[in-house]
Amino acid sequence: MFASLRPQCLHAAPAARTFTTSASLAWKSHKNALEELHANVPPYPYGRSLWFKQSDKGLYGGQRIQFGNNVSRKTEIKTRRSWYPNIKRKALFSKALNRRIRVRVSTRVMRTIDKVGGLDEYLLGEKSARIKTLGMEGWRLRCMIMATKSVQDRFNQQRRALGLPELDYDLLASELNQLPAELLDAEASGEPLEFGVEEEQADEEAVVSVLGGTEPTGSRQEQFQQRVDQALSNNWEQAR
Repeated sequence: MFASLRPQCLHAAPAARTFTTSASLAWKSHKNALEELHANVPPYPYGRSLWFKQSDKGLYGGQRIQFGNNVSRKTEIKTRRSWYPNIKRKALFSKALNRRIRVRVSTRVMRTIDKVGGLDEYLLGEKSARIKTLGMEGWRLRCMIMATKSVQDRFNQQRRALGLPELDYDLLASELNQLPAELLDAEASGEPLEFGVEEEQADEEAVVSVLGGTEPTGSRQEQFQQRVDQALSNNWEQAR
């Protein structure tokens, strides 16, 4: 009766996997995802979070996961526990962008936003403590708001009130785009500039012309070192 319900072979070969774009292939690490998201944004001065990395994707206000103990009243037995910040997903309205921004935000930051008068006022805070608690996502939203015309006019109005000249942000942006690509890449990555062979040769010739000396033989590095040693020895003999 139950023979038809039994499997014919218990060790059947698994079916061949069909072609598919699995999620593992499209997955990106936390660091690479942040670099792609902040590609056109000035670097955040405090950098990304080294632990509790989900705070880089919302307005957490510097809150992190905390650890402690549960202590029983009768026997005082301690058991480890953790406290997570109260995070909500809200759509907050931005006056500068004239639209709602859906973002993860903690309840503490929500109270601060209501206290200062809106999302734009919270993101445009000037104190270092506010900038430090913005995080990577808050810094990105801050740069987006500061690029709008209304905020730039507001800054120029404050400069007029202080007796300072106004700034032409369009001119500043054009001048920034006219900088060499190597310099922009070095500033964005934080790595020192590397000069080519022609620049190194020009620097060596300039040093030799200042110090004096003849043309030695050998490799480029040995030639340069011989020139410097010869110039130093000539200066030492002149001093004696």
